[in-house]
Amino acid sequence: MTVGLSTYAFFWQYHHTNPNPIGLDAMLDRTADLGAELFQICDYPRIEEFDAGALRDLRRHAERRGIALELGTRGVTPVHLGRYLDLAKALGVTLVRSMVDTDTDADDAVPLLRAALPAYERAGVTIALETYEKVATATLVDVVAAVGSPNLGICLDPANCVAALEHPAETIAKTAAWVRNIHVKDFAFTRKDGWVGFTLAGCPLGEGLLDYPALLAAVRPAERGINQVIEHWLPWQGDSATTCELETVWTATNTETLRSWNS
Repeated sequence: MTVGLSTYAFFWQYHHTNPNPIGLDAMLDRTADLGAELFQICDYPRIEEFDAGALRDLRRHAERRGIALELGTRGVTPVHLGRYLDLAKALGVTLVRSMVDTDTDADDAVPLLRAALPAYERAGVTIALETYEKVATATLVDVVAAVGSPNLGICLDPANCVAALEHPAETIAKTAAWVRNIHVKDFAFTRKDGWVGFTLAGCPLGEGLLDYPALLAAVRPAERGINQVIEHWLPWQGDSATTCELETVWTATNTETLRSWNS
């Protein structure tokens, strides 16, 4: 089990709103400087434009800094997953997080994944489908069970399913046996101005509604070798400099908190 960071921990720093957006090399350096040993390049389509030389340089940079890499994308078509398997091989990646996107019916996902998985099995790479509000957790579990591959599992993120009125504890319980990757982010509800409605947003780890001890007990990541990847739902703070500064603080403190919880 390894504690790592995701591109989502640097979301505002590479976002187009930042006058000087950072690249993957800088994210890797900051990950290493914080003592993390894993970096998940997640929902970062620019990686698809990297040629063989750029991928080789990225892998060497990660190796120099002692960082293992994972990938994250969306979609389950064999062509798309095949492209990410090629990227995984080039980068030395053994886990690709993906999602059953809104353009794919859950029933269609099963044959698509069955077509894609043999190549992943031969390469020793696992696909982890993330829990999120567009696909009911029970349905996602059914898809994984129906495919029946040892190289297919679930990326658990309990916060995502709240938007579908699924309780995080239920999401954890339903997926625990199938989890191959964990996205760790805390979250909380706050009242809107005038007390009309709520906002669900991120908060520093340990200050919100994520029941991490329950997640730890159910999934047992250390025992099962499941990596934990820190993400944020950091709201825009009004300007890029302020938002990026707070993101940097959250990334450092959340890394320290998660590491202490697993020590």
